Amino acid sequence: MATARKARSKKTAAELTTGSSAGPVRELTLEESLGAQIRLLRRRAELTGADLASAAGISLGMLSKIENGQISPSLATLQSVCRALNVPLSQLFATFEEQRDCSFVKAGHGVVIERRGTKAGHEYQLLGHLLGGGTVVEPYLITLHEDANPYTSFRHQGVELIYMLSGRVLYRHGDESYDMGPGDTLLFDCQAPHGPEVLLEKPMKYLSIIIYSRQSE
Repeated sequence: MATARKARSKKTAAELTTGSSAGPVRELTLEESLGAQIRLLRRRAELTGADLASAAGISLGMLSKIENGQISPSLATLQSVCRALNVPLSQLFATFEEQRDCSFVKAGHGVVIERRGTKAGHEYQLLGHLLGGGTVVEPYLITLHEDANPYTSFRHQGVELIYMLSGRVLYRHGDESYDMGPGDTLLFDCQAPHGPEVLLEKPMKYLSIIIYSRQSE
């Protein structure tokens, strides 16, 4: 009986790990981390695998195995690769040991910025910023002041989530408009024209979270 309760307890703990449908995280091995970093640096330098292998004095097959984390290269081989990439050897290992990004902003201390396309009366406070990873997440607290004007022509990469905090707005996305008040949420593709169409109750505040690939920055 106690064993059954223990099993149920473990299952419940696993089920409550996250409310997201995102897959679990598997920590990379040292070989996989080194390989991924070498591939990233090679692509940034706009080198083909053959280019880097030749410059480092190794075979293309060995480079492929290194980039895929299939072998443990010697320090001499890694040094040759790093010389060809013009980066210090320590950079490869620093990536393996790096801490995961985290951003904390106290209430009222978001950075007021001029975002691309910012209009008069539209105030953007950036609530956090992460430096790494392939995905950019930009969380903004947006305030539309009394002097704000409607603007429905924002267009950019990624997806956006809007959560209304106060006030009321008729928000347009593409050919549709949505009457939004406190507690309402809108999630949409940012490539369609969008923005506040009718400012029904000013001032208003809403949370805007924009997510896009770092490659499109």
